[in-house]
Amino acid sequence: MSTETSSILERKARIFNVQKYSIYDGPGVRTLIFFKGCPLRCLWCSNPEGLVRKYQVMVKEDLCINCGNCIPVCPVHIHCFLNEEDGQLRFRSETPRHKVKRNIDCIGCRKCEIVCPKQVLSIVGTDKTISEVLEIIEQDMLFYHSSGGGVTLGGGEVTAQPEFATNLLMECKRMGIHTAIETSGYVKLDSLLMIAQFTDLFLYDIKQIDSERHYELTGVRNERILDNLTELIHRGFNVKVRMPLIRGLNDSEDTIGKTLEFLQSFKTYKNFQGIDLLPYHKLGINKYKQLDMLYTITEDLSFKEEELDKIEELIKGYDLKVEVIRH
Repeated sequence: MSTETSSILERKARIFNVQKYSIYDGPGVRTLIFFKGCPLRCLWCSNPEGLVRKYQVMVKEDLCINCGNCIPVCPVHIHCFLNEEDGQLRFRSETPRHKVKRNIDCIGCRKCEIVCPKQVLSIVGTDKTISEVLEIIEQDMLFYHSSGGGVTLGGGEVTAQPEFATNLLMECKRMGIHTAIETSGYVKLDSLLMIAQFTDLFLYDIKQIDSERHYELTGVRNERILDNLTELIHRGFNVKVRMPLIRGLNDSEDTIGKTLEFLQSFKTYKNFQGIDLLPYHKLGINKYKQLDMLYTITEDLSFKEEELDKIEELIKGYDLKVEVIRH
């Protein structure tokens, strides 16, 4: 093995989850690698633990017995009793719900996680080398080959760690594994094209076609996102557009219609592989409490089956291939 290859395989990225046997994120059976860090702040995000690059402490407070085992083992003293009278433990560097602010960041040592007798604590974020991630990926080669599956990189936002993503995808291609990435598209074009060299399929989000409204919902405007999508398709890369559907935020007939009008120009491109609709779900809500974050959506914005059927028919009316992803 050359020194250059060895150096590439030891490059690290911060990962927050690995999910095996997925059937929703590209063709066949897939392994999903979730990268930490994202430039967007979507109101409905179901992976809040992927928003920031730093380590985070997730806490299942209802399981805590206030034993205090976590306090002495933490090298940076994140955990503490709020006061000796109430005997209640407080966790993390900042706890806005408890009106306590202690500007200390977790260093990811996991000592508190290890000593907790009730598995109350879990540290989000693991630095892994490319060789370590490949070891996980290789475990399911048989499933990839038998199902036409492969590896999908997501997050967070995978393009926020572009060098690692590129090198990992390159190694997967060398091993004959189908590659895909899930992306918001909010990234410099040079970084996106670097990753694209080794990406068989882009699962590319369009969250809201109106840029001002996109900013209100995600914290960024969408001009770069739409420009990058256009570049990928015009350059011949395989792209499937994913449209999150959030009731009252981006599901109006006018909004969907304008999105479809934008996509009409790609209809003749063989590498444009249609649309996935991703209806709102509540699977990530409990994570917000465990991270001591506020989930601002207070209503149930889920869709009824007949409503999804109507939107699906609307899209088919534009002669565009569409599939509703029902978890």
